[in-house]
Amino acid sequence: MGLCEKPCYIQQLHFNKFHIAHYTLDEWRIMQSEVERANQVLNILRENLTLPKWVSSRSSDFETLVVTVISQNTADRNTARAFEKLSKKFPVTPEALSKAPTSEIEKALKVAGLYRNKARIIKKLAKIVMERFNGSLDFIHEMPFEKARKILIDLPGIGPKTADVLLLFRAKKPTIPIDTHIKRVSKRLGFAAPNADYEEIRDCLQKLYNPKDYFEVHILLIMLGRRYCKARNPKCQECPVNRLCPTGLERLKNA
Repeated sequence: MGLCEKPCYIQQLHFNKFHIAHYTLDEWRIMQSEVERANQVLNILRENLTLPKWVSSRSSDFETLVVTVISQNTADRNTARAFEKLSKKFPVTPEALSKAPTSEIEKALKVAGLYRNKARIIKKLAKIVMERFNGSLDFIHEMPFEKARKILIDLPGIGPKTADVLLLFRAKKPTIPIDTHIKRVSKRLGFAAPNADYEEIRDCLQKLYNPKDYFEVHILLIMLGRRYCKARNPKCQECPVNRLCPTGLERLKNA
């Protein structure tokens, strides 16, 4: 019995590698086999996919926050265009954007979806960072992970994914942001239950992988979803991990 047969078994076991005595031998074997399968998937992706250059992230915490807000429900190309236009109009700093007219921010973001709402959120965030955090997001580096994450999620327009992106990319904190591609891929691979929500998927993946690999896991699963494991017409025949994927094996069997 694996994750694909009993949804999110790793999550049900509340895996803690320092307390293996809490589990039966069968539970431990299941857990170990799923960890091994997950890491086989990761190693194959490392061999077949190349991390893109943009992975180096933005030059400041606030820029990363802004570009992540812009990217919500927006293609990468339009996100990059919108950020470039914004940065040509204003310095992308809390001070500059807190004073910038909302209408001018809107104009810069017009190529991105929901640009009016995003412009209001970005201006509001800039003001909050100035007023509450002395114009800096340094607290994400200094605070314990859960405390920093809660503060970020409580900010307007910042959900768990945006908070996790900032914490992983900028503060190097141990978290895996879950986007639409990772959500789909995780469920098809059997790493998460079909009805798992954001936190459940994140929890499952983080129990399967070593924290030092979270960054690569995040990027490579996104790339897998974009290139092979598409929402419609997934390319299971070409997928490098199809032999480790219950969904892929089923589709290939019925092809």
